[in-house]
Amino acid sequence: MASFWADKRVVVTGGAGFLGSFVVEQLRARGCTEIVVPRSREYDLVQMEAVQRLYADARPDIVLHLAARVGGIGANQANPGRFFYDNLMMGAQLMEIGRRNNVKKFVALSTICAYPKFTPIPFREEDLWNGYPEETNAPYGLAKKMMLVQSQAYRQQYGFNSCVLFPVNLYGPRDNFDLETSHVIPALIRKCAEAQQAGRPEIVLWGDGTPTREFLYVEDAADGILAAAEHYEESLPLNLGTGEEIRISELARMIATEVGYTGRIVWDVTRPNGQPRRCLDVSRIKRMLGFQAKHSLAEGLKKTIHWFNANRAAIREVRF
Repeated sequence: MASFWADKRVVVTGGAGFLGSFVVEQLRARGCTEIVVPRSREYDLVQMEAVQRLYADARPDIVLHLAARVGGIGANQANPGRFFYDNLMMGAQLMEIGRRNNVKKFVALSTICAYPKFTPIPFREEDLWNGYPEETNAPYGLAKKMMLVQSQAYRQQYGFNSCVLFPVNLYGPRDNFDLETSHVIPALIRKCAEAQQAGRPEIVLWGDGTPTREFLYVEDAADGILAAAEHYEESLPLNLGTGEEIRISELARMIATEVGYTGRIVWDVTRPNGQPRRCLDVSRIKRMLGFQAKHSLAEGLKKTIHWFNANRAAIREVRF
């Protein structure tokens, strides 16, 4: 789709972050030469004035809204108010000012955390409103879910061309490896690697290991986002994932084996498990966009751990 991007000016919020950096790379590979990546020190997207200034400065044809204030269970529990407000304001203001500036396409990334706590497996887009999200991440999930309401309302009233994707947990090179704020895969990789290096006999993990999760390699996520930008002209929600789930206990063993850690894994059952199961029905995105993840979990973990070992001195840590 090089011809699609050749004459487009594109704003990628979060473009300097984990997922965004891969999206920007793929945009360049597809022929996009005018990419604007707003940095928080210049444009605080929680503030309306900064959002207005961004649009005036960048004059985008397409906006890919990937920025989020997010972390693992611990970070969500510690920052429910901040995660709700910051994510709500970023999404609402970016879409509203985009509408006023006649942006041709607005693609927003929501989250699997928007689904109800006890959604039947696999999660179907039709089930998004059938209950309240899991409590530890509900403020974040609901704030991001409001972009779907806004997208559909704006298409109905203004004909504004926008769509919202609902990805599973992402992982891969350049992820956040801070043990206080990271998601489960980078946290497990770092814990196992540091325990192996220090010769520790055991590592302690949250919960009881029984919940299931689905994971999407970051390069595959970038592919799906750009496919939606190129081809998707509706505001129906789109799940973005692999359609495969794994128990956290099995994931921990996979990572420990790949890292080379042979100690015990101890589960701290006083800590929360989070949502019991997560696995997406990805038939809609496959049918509408032909999207299918290229990396298996084993392949993605191998590449991620290889990157982590090669970049131990400069891993990214995000604090709130």
